[in-house]
Amino acid sequence: MYETILSPVNYGGLTLKNRIIFAPTSMGLPREQWMARLRAIAAGGCAMIILGDIPVGKHGFGPSLYTPKGRAFYQELARMVHGEGCMLCAQLHQSDSNLKAMLKYVPGILSKKISMEQLRPLLNEEVGPYITGLSEKKVREITSSFGAAAGLAKEAGFDIVQVHGDRMCGSFSSVLYNHRQDAYGGSVENRARFAVEAVEAVHREVPELPIDFKLAVRQEHPHYGNAGVLEEELDIFVPLLERAGVTNFHVTLANHGSLTDTIPPANHPQFGQEGCFLGFCDRVRALTDRPICAVGGLTNPDFIEEQLAAGRMDCAAMSRQLIADPNWPKKVAAGEIQNLRRCVRCNQACLGGMMAHKGVHCIYDKKEETA
Repeated sequence: MYETILSPVNYGGLTLKNRIIFAPTSMGLPREQWMARLRAIAAGGCAMIILGDIPVGKHGFGPSLYTPKGRAFYQELARMVHGEGCMLCAQLHQSDSNLKAMLKYVPGILSKKISMEQLRPLLNEEVGPYITGLSEKKVREITSSFGAAAGLAKEAGFDIVQVHGDRMCGSFSSVLYNHRQDAYGGSVENRARFAVEAVEAVHREVPELPIDFKLAVRQEHPHYGNAGVLEEELDIFVPLLERAGVTNFHVTLANHGSLTDTIPPANHPQFGQEGCFLGFCDRVRALTDRPICAVGGLTNPDFIEEQLAAGRMDCAAMSRQLIADPNWPKKVAAGEIQNLRRCVRCNQACLGGMMAHKGVHCIYDKKEETA
């Protein structure tokens, strides 16, 4: 019944056993709980886990690819995921947060005069001046570091890398943040240069490794997303990224707006429907024949099967759904549709848990605890 969902796919040179991918997710959990969550998702039958926000530089939040301790962690994680018959992707990113500018908000955060909801737009205001003021030498150092990090990721056991097209890549892409007057600003081609150089650096370092690109799309009319690529600019960005070495695209809405836009609840005015970002996939599909992974409100196996069979996407990425039910792929394969714990996109314990510094959880977990 779900032949396409369950069929293998050539994902940029990597064979995935089915079409379900765990989308990159900031868990905010202690390491032991984080590992247990990822093990459950891998064991639940998805084809690949994308591990989000792995810093390309030597300094950054989370385990570092550049330290023995960090590499040992990633090696352990790769062994665990592979042991469950699942592939592992490293999402390489460079933060566009101005750490020095952040320091002025620390007193307000500690005194709770500034909430996490209030902090986000304040930090977004610092992005433009920060990336606009980076020297060309520093920019080239950062784009080169994507290659070094990719080489280390391969050594750690990752099967594929994803270049995070949001964060600094996305900010350089957007005229809303990029006000540079040099080779990295102004024209669409110049604003794409940061992402192109990052991909080229990865391809030079590990030419045999597939390169996924998280293509963050900015929408106008109505306006959603501030970083990323404007829909009308995709016809320039996509070919440039392909020539640089991108083998497949992970298409989503651009960030640096409200988190409830990029992680939309069911009552979102624009993105409340199942497969809410598929329209962006359609725009990209018209420009490339390379595999496309969709994300956003994908929970219903019937709907997902239809969209895969129609060619609107080659893979379906899930975050909240696999947190709600890690065994979604296995249950679909077994025909146990009635037993699926479908994500209702309430954002209460997942996004809500993250914003409350309690980590990503699910309302189903709470129901189990009180049962």
